[in-house]
Amino acid sequence: MRGFVLGGTASGVGKTVATLAAIRALENAGHAVQPAKAGPDFIDPSHHERAAGRPSRTLDLWLQGEDGLRRNYARGEGDVCVVEGAMGLYDGDGSSTAAVAEALDLSVVLVVDASAGMESVAATALGFRTYADRIGRDIDVAGVIAQRAHGGRHADGIREALPDEIAYLGRIPPNDDLEVPDRHLGLHMGDESPLPDDALDEAADGLRVDRLVDLAREPAGGAGVVNAAEPTDEVAPADRPRVAVARDDAFRFAYPATVERLRERATIETFAPVAGDALPPCDAVYLPGGYPELHAAELAASPALDDIASAAAEGTPVLGECGGLMALAESLTTVEGETHAMAGVLPADVRMRDRYQALDHVELRATRDAPTAAAGATLRGHEFHYSEADAASDARFAFEVERGSGIDGEHDGLIEHRTLGTYCHVHPESGAFDAFLDGL
Repeated sequence: MRGFVLGGTASGVGKTVATLAAIRALENAGHAVQPAKAGPDFIDPSHHERAAGRPSRTLDLWLQGEDGLRRNYARGEGDVCVVEGAMGLYDGDGSSTAAVAEALDLSVVLVVDASAGMESVAATALGFRTYADRIGRDIDVAGVIAQRAHGGRHADGIREALPDEIAYLGRIPPNDDLEVPDRHLGLHMGDESPLPDDALDEAADGLRVDRLVDLAREPAGGAGVVNAAEPTDEVAPADRPRVAVARDDAFRFAYPATVERLRERATIETFAPVAGDALPPCDAVYLPGGYPELHAAELAASPALDDIASAAAEGTPVLGECGGLMALAESLTTVEGETHAMAGVLPADVRMRDRYQALDHVELRATRDAPTAAAGATLRGHEFHYSEADAASDARFAFEVERGSGIDGEHDGLIEHRTLGTYCHVHPESGAFDAFLDGL
């Protein structure tokens, strides 16, 4: 699968809109597009999935390592992969967009805000191209998309100023309809605030899709693995463990690769606590991250939380990540000051704050055997949350934090019975979900 990376000069330059426009342009030209996101993100990929009709892959060297990153890329479907970068092209010490492009040997298309520039757009692109040599990285900045650029003389001036080695790949016109509203964890999800089709079509029409296809190339070294369509274990469906996975507006942040891995080894039973679903019969429970703070009243009234508490007390393994941790706590207090009872499995009270409390790649070391890691093992993941958890003085933790903030700055992974709640989101390449299933 050929691909290219859309990198930005900085955060807020319009990479997501450029990515959606590129997906639309390629689809209109008859290509099957596989979207992907560099860095740990759940929100931008939701917009990708709506535009492309298939889940977006997560590509992150910190979470996956180079081999895991390549395997995750190879699991994609389609003939062209469009990878949206994170922050600015070279930003991020754990896994920058440039590092992802280098690991896969994909060309970089630089998204530049051209609203107040012309020749300076070319100077910016040339600087980003030559900076790779200065730091000794093999990064090929091969083209430019001019974001918020007018047509006529403005677009012509940008194209004429670019050096021969940097292709002009078109422009995205300024349009208020191409702005996705945001909230405390980032943009609204793709199904909440999709871009209008006519505005996206206009943006797609401004791109030179033939040149984008020309720049796309296969990762060096070929594919890592093929997409697993059937379970890999020699286990009859009736004998496979059943994992209940919460999927609704409160629990939205699960990597496609996580769901794939669970399906390879277990039978997944989804349920929607916000809608009042009860916990289905299961051997384990997975509560992904999301927005429980926006649905705290519905969760407090849901029979699912009582069911989870009962299952946890009986020894059913339960894993909650970030939003899942919040739902497993004693209580959740919203930023407006309303307190709602949660499942009460983990001894902590959670309170929302008006600014983020942690945002980083994370490394954890297990200090005891836990559902996702044996004592002494390390896990890598990421954290991004606006809440803080006040754990009880006698609370037990499963992990010491080597990098990141965790729950109290030094520890993460509240553990009770066989229930584990972390602020850390892990990718299946970490082995955490295999360990979780091995314990069933």
